[in-house]
Amino acid sequence: MRVKICGITNLEDAFCAIDSGADALGFVFYEKSPRYILPEDAKKLINSLPPFVEKVGLFVNASKAEIEEIAKETKITLAQLHFDIDIKFLDSINFPTLPVIRAKSKKDLFKFKDRYRLVDTYTKEYGGAGKRLNLEWFEDDEVDLSKIILAGGLDPENLKDLKNFNFFGVDVSSGVELKKGKKDCTKVKRFIQNAKTL
Repeated sequence: MRVKICGITNLEDAFCAIDSGADALGFVFYEKSPRYILPEDAKKLINSLPPFVEKVGLFVNASKAEIEEIAKETKITLAQLHFDIDIKFLDSINFPTLPVIRAKSKKDLFKFKDRYRLVDTYTKEYGGAGKRLNLEWFEDDEVDLSKIILAGGLDPENLKDLKNFNFFGVDVSSGVELKKGKKDCTKVKRFIQNAKTL
């Protein structure tokens, strides 16, 4: 299972995640988030990272031009779009994208069903709220879990609840933090180890 550690704000947390086996790191380009990182700071951090790790930029209510400009400046490798978009908007961006579904009900899971997508629980705030999705929505064969990255309320202990599912990956932020914007390296290591052994 692939693992993304989101809300990276410093080099120490980045290397903790990478050394523990993370497949991707997330950088939040949403100014209202306590995990926000300036694009110029993200660029410096990303320039210090090793190859073969996905560098994901999280965007909220951003324009096509803003996404492409920040992506070019920071050298992220994927843009995670954490707001209401359609396929036309996705296809208009000249950069690899990952749509996010903020699910209110099971029917929301079928949005972008032919694409890889991140599924989080709906909250008024965007990301890192620690709210869990209803796993019962995924218990039948209607939804192709192999294209879903699950987020929302995950932590090292409750990952075991995903054992019988076949998600492509998991995404965590608040579940491995000491405080908002600062990771607990022990929790990061345990989370990745537990996810990789599901």
